[in-house]
Amino acid sequence: MCRPEHFTVSYRINPWMHPQDPTNTAKAIEQWTTLYDTFVGLGHDVHLIDPLEGLPDMVYTANGGFIIGGIAYGARFAYPQRSPEGPAFMHWFADNGFEVVEPERVNEGEGDILLVGPRILAGTGFRSTVESHAELAGIYGREVVSLTLVDPRFYHLDTAISVLDPLEDDENANIAYVPAAFDDASRRTLETLYPDAIIVSEEDAGILGLNSISDGYNIVIAKRAVGFEKQLRERGYNPIGVDLSELLLGGGGVKCCTLELRR
Repeated sequence: MCRPEHFTVSYRINPWMHPQDPTNTAKAIEQWTTLYDTFVGLGHDVHLIDPLEGLPDMVYTANGGFIIGGIAYGARFAYPQRSPEGPAFMHWFADNGFEVVEPERVNEGEGDILLVGPRILAGTGFRSTVESHAELAGIYGREVVSLTLVDPRFYHLDTAISVLDPLEDDENANIAYVPAAFDDASRRTLETLYPDAIIVSEEDAGILGLNSISDGYNIVIAKRAVGFEKQLRERGYNPIGVDLSELLLGGGGVKCCTLELRR
């Protein structure tokens, strides 16, 4: 995670961002701290990367890379405003004992790369290129399924899909998703691969309710996603709502603020 000490909205690279509207950095830090404390309270081991001045989106650490088995695939951002984040995260990975693979293709880390059981779901359409999916497959030797995003509200895959079961070797790992985010072919793929998936409303997904973190039972979600909360409880999960409304002004939620480190 990265404390949002420099958080503001000074440019527009997604539909959520409106530079003309004021942001409150102190409020963002307060809400982020609640998320941090929630993770610690659930027993997660949380590591911090130092925030860098001039990089207001660095709080969205999910975009900083993707890691399985101690191998860190670095990020190469689509927009110049975030480009310096890529090297910053790769330096952190190296300093903390991860094997770093520098990307050749544009990808935005776990924003567009999700591990579901043994399979990798990879998004394209707005940020990460489809060529990065082949790069992923070559690095990790796993099945990589490409999914195309078509709704700009869901510009990253982690805004449209929630991974409910996080174990890497769980063949029955399930997801929740919002169909409107995807093209027809991707919807058919998801229907085939995950017939028991939770289908989430556009209302809940539209406040980044799917942008969540799960340990297989406790699932931290957007506090206002009450419909999704009910669906999770009905499936036997324990949803925990957190208010990140200030960080939503930059287009991020729970998952965006959290990069998973898989040793």
